[in-house]
Amino acid sequence: MKIRLLFSVFTIMLAVCANAQITTVGLIGSATPGGWDVDTNMIQESDSTWTMTVSLIQGEAKFRANDAWTINWGSTGYPFGTGTQDGPNIPIPAAGDYDITFNSNTGVYYFSVHSDIGIIGSAAPFGWDKDVNLHQDTADANVYHINLTLGAGEAKFRQNDDWAVNWGANSFPTGTGTQDGPNIPVSPGGDYNITFNKSTGEYSFVLTSFSSVGIVGSATPGGSNPTPMSAASGVGNWTATAVLVDGDLNFVGDTTAASWGGTDFPSGTATLGGPAIAIPAGRYLINFNSVTLAYSFEPVVYYTTVGIIGSATAGGWDTDTDMELNPIGDSTDWKLRTFLTVGELKFRADDDWAVNWGSSTFPTGVAERDGPNIPIAEEGEYNIYFSSFLGNYGFVKLQVFSTVGVVGTASPSGSWDIDTPMNKDPNDENNWILPEATFTDGPAKFRAEGAWMFNWGAVDFPNGTGTQDGPNIPITAGTYGVTINTNSGEYAFGDPITSTTDLLNPASVKAYPNPAKDVVNLDLSAVDLKGNVTVSIYDINGKLLQTTVQPNAPLVKVNVASLPSGFYSLHITDGHFIIGKKVNITR
Repeated sequence: MKIRLLFSVFTIMLAVCANAQITTVGLIGSATPGGWDVDTNMIQESDSTWTMTVSLIQGEAKFRANDAWTINWGSTGYPFGTGTQDGPNIPIPAAGDYDITFNSNTGVYYFSVHSDIGIIGSAAPFGWDKDVNLHQDTADANVYHINLTLGAGEAKFRQNDDWAVNWGANSFPTGTGTQDGPNIPVSPGGDYNITFNKSTGEYSFVLTSFSSVGIVGSATPGGSNPTPMSAASGVGNWTATAVLVDGDLNFVGDTTAASWGGTDFPSGTATLGGPAIAIPAGRYLINFNSVTLAYSFEPVVYYTTVGIIGSATAGGWDTDTDMELNPIGDSTDWKLRTFLTVGELKFRADDDWAVNWGSSTFPTGVAERDGPNIPIAEEGEYNIYFSSFLGNYGFVKLQVFSTVGVVGTASPSGSWDIDTPMNKDPNDENNWILPEATFTDGPAKFRAEGAWMFNWGAVDFPNGTGTQDGPNIPITAGTYGVTINTNSGEYAFGDPITSTTDLLNPASVKAYPNPAKDVVNLDLSAVDLKGNVTVSIYDINGKLLQTTVQPNAPLVKVNVASLPSGFYSLHITDGHFIIGKKVNITR
């Protein structure tokens, strides 16, 4: 019998305090002259204000103090942002000469590129007081661009931070500016990719921040109705998995003006209003960035074997411990029950480093190809789940019990010292069964190993969810069949059980589709449940996410549209019996 023991370690680092001694602040990173090896030091203008003028290349950068990583600041914002301790690397989108300001007290920074064209106005960050300079395009010296957050308001383009040469028009999001033309009306506010041609006056504002992005077209499951994508880590990143048919599609945002297409497959760069992308039939992992407009369609790959390897595994870094295909999913879902030590590991395919996955998070995460080693923080036995298509993984630590029983003055023993033993379900180690026993009025609890270290109780009868060291269960006298799932704590005192194997076998309930997207269908025709059916959904760490109650019927539909991709446990009960079922949800 297994129970999940979950341990979370939260580390808070206080990087900058009143007594912190900062003698220097510098810029470091792949975009800087010194790379990631040497800081380019800034000039201290006041106690907390630092400035510099420097040539940068496209890449990343961070601020740090005293030429060491003890105190450092980063963020995803550009050209403005607020750096935080150990924050992400700051993206530098283009080479150029920059004036940089940084406040070591607040973390606020600004990268101002040297340029003869800027944007100004009530919609811009500095209002009508100061221009935000645009980057000059390397392929066309007349074209300028920037990704910038704007408010609802007005804006104009101007040259050399002066009103002598300026462009405006009354159209948005595209138009042709003229000398001393009207202010450009910007609405709504949001994150925009802005381009401007000083030769022709043409401009465009392409919204890059969306509450939703989807795919639409004859190749998609929804046809003319958008099939939604999910927001992914990183600015502007969206992802989806979908079975596509021969046809075409466009990416669409949550505004009617936001539709992108392209001519290349399986990857390319979309254009606003571009043609539909021609798609051959197949199952794909689809990625799209609403800022850069880069897209890709990665077909599913089926591997002969997938295993774990690393210092935390039995085979070390020399030999893979193979996983097995998970019968609850498709041929990209893998599982393994094994013992791990403190150390590191990775997933890899076909016993070879050509295809491997890793990540820095534990016990759950999304592994990336050639990602870092996964840290195993605690020794123990684990159930491991992994999707070689999506990269989702989870490590569930297990505790194995040899006995579980019912104890208390209402129990058959009539004592708090003598357990009435239950039987382990041969099909599911989480389920324990007492087929038939007579109880009296009074209190009782469940416990493991005949001791109080692991025990479950609650105030509900005849069914409920017991918690560790919970209250005594108030029993009404009667003869019952009793079940408990020690993984979730769910218990039931119901009719005497005469056919436990067939009734409690998870295979008796069919769950489809699996993997699922928005709805899981449960076929209960093979089991004899009575009355209303309660379906509880738990994540792989045992956290209850949602509960629904439906009339018992041959087919029960469970809405899972709000759940992210991953592996989940369904616990199905009618107040008499409990059945466990695992499902995989993909987006």
